[in-house]
Amino acid sequence: MSEYINVSEIFGEDVFDDEVMQQRLPKKVYKDLKQTILEGKELSQEMADVIAHEMKEWAIEKGATHYTHWFQPLTGVTAEKHDSFITAPLPNGKVLMSFSGKELIKGEPDASSFPSGGLRATFEARGYTAWDCTSPAFVRHDAAGATLCIPTAFCSYTGEALDQKTPLLRSMQAINTQALRLIRLFGDTTAKRVIPSVGAEQEYFLVSNEKFRKRKDLVFTGRTLFGAMPPKGQELDDHYLGTIRQKVSAYMKQVNEELWKLGVTAKTQHNEAAPAQHELAPIYAEANVEVDHNQIVMQTLKRVASQHGMKCLLHEKPFAGVNGSGKHNNWSLTTDTGHNLLEPGITPHENIQFLLVLSCVLKAVDTHADLLRESAADVGNDHRLGANEAPPAIISVFLGDQLTDVMNQLITTGMADHSIESEKLETGVKAIPEFMRDTTDRNRTSPFAFTGNKFEFRMVGSRDSIAPANVVLNTIVAQAFKEACDILEKAEDFEVAVHDLMKKNFTEHQRIVFNGNGYSKEWVKEAERRGLPNLTCMVETIDTLTTEKAVKLFEEFGVFTKAELESRREIKYEAYAKAINIEARTMLDVAGKQIIPAVIRYARQLADSINAIVAAGVLDVDVQTELLRETSALLKETKEALDALHTVAEQAWAMEDGKDKAFFYRRQVIPAMEKLRKPVDKLEMIVDKEIWPMPSYGDLLFEV
Repeated sequence: MSEYINVSEIFGEDVFDDEVMQQRLPKKVYKDLKQTILEGKELSQEMADVIAHEMKEWAIEKGATHYTHWFQPLTGVTAEKHDSFITAPLPNGKVLMSFSGKELIKGEPDASSFPSGGLRATFEARGYTAWDCTSPAFVRHDAAGATLCIPTAFCSYTGEALDQKTPLLRSMQAINTQALRLIRLFGDTTAKRVIPSVGAEQEYFLVSNEKFRKRKDLVFTGRTLFGAMPPKGQELDDHYLGTIRQKVSAYMKQVNEELWKLGVTAKTQHNEAAPAQHELAPIYAEANVEVDHNQIVMQTLKRVASQHGMKCLLHEKPFAGVNGSGKHNNWSLTTDTGHNLLEPGITPHENIQFLLVLSCVLKAVDTHADLLRESAADVGNDHRLGANEAPPAIISVFLGDQLTDVMNQLITTGMADHSIESEKLETGVKAIPEFMRDTTDRNRTSPFAFTGNKFEFRMVGSRDSIAPANVVLNTIVAQAFKEACDILEKAEDFEVAVHDLMKKNFTEHQRIVFNGNGYSKEWVKEAERRGLPNLTCMVETIDTLTTEKAVKLFEEFGVFTKAELESRREIKYEAYAKAINIEARTMLDVAGKQIIPAVIRYARQLADSINAIVAAGVLDVDVQTELLRETSALLKETKEALDALHTVAEQAWAMEDGKDKAFFYRRQVIPAMEKLRKPVDKLEMIVDKEIWPMPSYGDLLFEV
């Protein structure tokens, strides 16, 4: 029997949150800090010193010996440099434990050692981490002990953003400014802030750590580069929402407890569609806090897995032939008074503010569909988008029957006079209580779906940061709000003007609305007819960052400079090339050093078996001979494919232009990798399991 956990008692116990600050900070300091958080008021050095001292004392009580500025560079993971609280020793041989306001507010990691896309030369090393006081500090407990983690932004010596956090905070400022303008038009004079709220559902795989370590492809790349399908995959749909195995349940229990202590609202857990696949979903938080929380979730999932003899795989497609993993980014806008701008109400046709917001979102997504697609572009996501578990690469918006009907009324007449009402669900079983069903079904094939009072952006990859997607969402919607407010603030008749604007937005951007099957071939043709972009892979999306339209958008709202966009473009091309290069080199290494020698041993055994049987006077060795011929033919095909891959991989790595290099990897190296995998996977089904040099899909997926 496991010990009883009182969630309300442990929740947030390792977070320097508002309650802790109220208790420990002087009233004046607490008030000033809250004004800094809510209004951007400058914090004095004296105030920072007081906050730092109390934060240090609190952290030491939690067992902390070190602190770190915890930031998110453009590497895809978080970074941190640990410093102890120890200062210079005293004459009596003792030491003081101190932490100053300066150390809290600013850190100085080596900026030249992180991707900068040309913003920083190698010899220009200085960079700064700056305290993000809107996201609470926390104490993390792990094998290193306890560490005070201070969420920060990361910028260069000259102020350019070198991280995911800085543009996100800028985009939140932008949408707050424009959303306040919009709600003021509808008479809301109370709200002081409009905050993007986000909830990121996290999918992941769990496999045996022992078996993981025997798969060099998983170790080096996070996904299997070889592997034949087992006799059973996910055909029976029996894993999805099925009973959670006891070992996995124990793992989930520890994950939840650690997340709750760190203030992460882990809410939902279940088995996902593929064998060994699972999901964890939180309750909503402010966008920048949720970005931090999602990084904490991923780190916790991986760290706790190792304590249970397992490995957590966050790659978007660790196994070919079964569902990959994504991260549904649920996005909405909420005022500091608690009003959700995406709440349609019971009669959405009468909710004019909601309809205007909805029309602006459609306009934003249609105008910048390419940028939204790029925000979810990732090397691993190329294997996932468009498959049965993920939306297609074409951006479209699902509205459902009720809102689509209201939209069509506005397009046709400029007015909407009714909404489709919900009905009772008829189950045919009297013992089941009656309830009202939703006014519309859900569409799991839509990349951007309205789901009650939020939009669910389903494209983001499972190991990717959710920051880029929310930067784009915040900024493009801010632009649509600004353009709407520029018109409506000058209108002589507001009611007429707002209806005219909604009709215009819906009419001009209705092409982005699609409620049907996003997996169908017919939709691809229909999307092309509508003029919607179909960017099928990461390298096709990258240039969207530096189009004239994108530069104008991001510079207008101060989210990115042109130089920052160009740097990210360069980083993404380079990251793609490096990732595929590592995969290609891993395939060459595994095939050359493990698979081919194993197949040769098996072929030798077959040959020895044939000779021994013939020597014993049995002449019927047709089966053995056929197996030997098939094995030898596939071995030859494998060696030829390996040599071909080696040639194109060398050619690719020697190229200098980043864009050309990335496209060469996409068009030449990846097909060569696929050609090498094909005979190897066939050989796995022939060669004796005792000889095959690595655990199979069946071993990994069904033996956790």
